[in-house]
This record gives sequence, C-alpha cells and structure tokens, in this order.
Amino acid sequence: MTGQIAGVRGVAPLLPTDAVRWRAVEDGLRTLMDAYGFREIRLPILERTELYARAVGEVTDIVEKEMYTFTDRSGDSLSLRPEGTAGCVRAGIEGGLFHNQAQRLWYQGPMFRHERPQKGRYRQFHQWGVEAYGMAGPAIEAEVIALGARVLAQLGVKARLLVNSLGTRECRERYREALVHYLAAHRDRLDDDSLRRLERNPLRVLDSKNPDMAALLAEAPTIADYWSAESRSHFVALQDYLTALGVAFEVAPRLVRGLDYYTHTVFEWTPHETLAQATVIAGGRYDGLVSELGGAPTSAVGFAIGMERLVALVTRLPAPPVLDVFIMTNVSCQLRALVLAEGLRDAGLTVETHLAGASAKSQMKRARDCGARVIVEAQDEARVAIVQAGAAKGEGIVTWAEAVARISQIVGAKAKIDGE
Repeated sequence: MTGQIAGVRGVAPLLPTDAVRWRAVEDGLRTLMDAYGFREIRLPILERTELYARAVGEVTDIVEKEMYTFTDRSGDSLSLRPEGTAGCVRAGIEGGLFHNQAQRLWYQGPMFRHERPQKGRYRQFHQWGVEAYGMAGPAIEAEVIALGARVLAQLGVKARLLVNSLGTRECRERYREALVHYLAAHRDRLDDDSLRRLERNPLRVLDSKNPDMAALLAEAPTIADYWSAESRSHFVALQDYLTALGVAFEVAPRLVRGLDYYTHTVFEWTPHETLAQATVIAGGRYDGLVSELGGAPTSAVGFAIGMERLVALVTRLPAPPVLDVFIMTNVSCQLRALVLAEGLRDAGLTVETHLAGASAKSQMKRARDCGARVIVEAQDEARVAIVQAGAAKGEGIVTWAEAVARISQIVGAKAKIDGE
C-alpha cells in the first residue's frame, strides 16, 4: 500500500523555521534558570498510571478522560505524562533529593493529553517547569514569581499577574463545602460541564469559560472568607514581598486550582492578547504532594510554562546564530569542499556545504538567505574563490590549502569588528 500517512491529530512537528524561535526562547530560559540557581532534571515521559491517580486525583478530567494509558507486556499500567510535577516529585523522592535539603529544579519537554485540539492547546504540548523544594514561607514564592515575571519581560510578553491564596487544607475544605452549597442551590443555571464538575471537583467550576456562567460565579463565595489567621498573614506577606520587588500583580479572589495538593499561594499570568486558552504561566504552593507520594513532608512551590502559548506571544527574540561560511560547490569538487569544511570546523567556524548539485545562482541565493559572513565557491580541483567576505566583495582566488587560514582570518576580523 502506498500513499501519504497523515500525522496524529493534535500532534505537530516543529519545522526548522519554528524550531529557530523555540531554540531562542529555550536558550533564554536556560540562562535565567542559571541566574536564579535552578538546576536541570530530566524526567521520563512514561510513568506508572497510579502516580497520576494519586498526585493529580482519580476524579479529575486528566486521569479519567485525557491520559494516554496502556498496559505493557508485563501487565503494568503505564501513562504518557500529562504534566511534570508528579514525575519530578517521584524522581526527587527516589533520588534522595528532598532529605533535609533545599532543591531548585527545572525541566522541560513534551506532555500528552487526549483532548480537543485548539489554539494554544494540543494533544502533545510542551511545558517548562520550575520547582523549589524544602523552603517554607512567602519569600521563596516571591522569588519564583519574580523569575516568572523576568521570563516574560525578557521575551517582551505583556501579561497580567493574578495571585490568590487557597489557605491551608482546612481552609480549602471549608470553602469547598460553602461553594458546593451555593452552586447546588443554583443547579438550574449550571451548564453540563459545571454540573459534572460540581459532583467531582467543584473548585473547577470557577474555571468555567462559559460567558453565561459569569454572573452566577461573580456572586459565588470567595475563599478569602474562609482563611485562617495564618493563611491571611502568609498572603499579606507575599504581597509585601512582590511590591518590594517591583512585581506588579492583581489579587484574583476566584483564582483556584482544581488539584487537591495546592495550599496557600496560587498564581498565573494571563496575556493581554486573547488565546483560546489564555494562561501562559501558572503555579502555586503544593506542600502536601511529596508526602502524598510517599516522601517526608516537604514544602514545595513552582510553576509551569505552556511553551506553545509562550512562543506564540514572543515579540522580541535574540538574533539567530550567524553562519560563518557557506561553500558553493559542484559535483567534481565535492570531496575538496568537504575537506575544506572540516578544516574550517576544526578552526571553530560554522559551515554549510551545498551538496545538492544546484545551479550557482540558486546556491548564491541560499548562501545570502543564510546570512553567511563568507561565501566560497569551488572553481576546480586546484582553486577556490572567496566571492564574498562579510559585506564586502570577494577577495579573489586561493588554493584549497590556503583557504582555511585565509577564511579564518577574515571571519576572525569580522567577528572582532562586530564585537567592538
């Protein structure tokens, strides 16, 4: 059977033009992670399904409907990761990272959820996660939020920072009861999705994007009415820290998280531009998760960046990498061209060699599209022409043996000028 095989719906490749943008964003993020003392951890894509059932919750949409789950040949139920925090905690427990230690970790990579693909949300999507363990109190929350603010500022993304507090577990439970009582009294005004959430995860009703629900939710009780004195003090202190750091924020009384392990601070950035799913960074404190997954009680706070959404919003990117040398060649001189290219790479230069047998005109267009500092054209088995040196015209014909030294000298001088 022949014919084109279609890609999986909601699972898209990153083509080279897109990958350039992603790489620029990722390089900037890595630099910021270093600046804040966060270290990379690389997490598996496959985990035991029970990890997510315990961490995320068996009655959440993620576990019930969205995970890619299968039974392997040993009879174990495995799932492609739908989020990163649970796997990070499991790896940290197994690796002994949390035993009387403070840890600052980051990870990145694809996540998988079987849901309706839409702008900014795909079945294979990418997250950049930032997590700090072993540090209680609002100070680390403020620093993590400041890191998120710096990510957006560096990339020229304008977004509103919303913050709220879920209080302690006891506060959250009292609020949950009050919210259920209120929503049940207005059951006839709930849409189907909210009715389902009311039975299973009532806090998620507050996440409804249905405009017909807006008036009802605006009158719903807020969790601030159920804070303990400790929770209130914690949240006030966080706001003082953010103000002192110059991080602008808005208190959002109905901002919640549908996962039970969140306590105290929750936050998210919503860009001014409208996407189908607007939040680009979201996080909070989740002190109960490490113990829930079998570790000792450990403070934890962090956030995840939706990379597809972030890259789509970026307006300011670093300049792409500069190609030092482009070698135009013909079939009779390809071996010579390869030898020259390797010699130039040994000298530390970046080189593209055209080996497709295209015309000289096509090769020259490609070279200029690449922005090559130096363009070289094979003449014959004995000679090579330097046809362009930086913005200037070529410097003439040299032997293949002389080419490495001469081109390295030209690129070195050009690089020095650019750096001055």
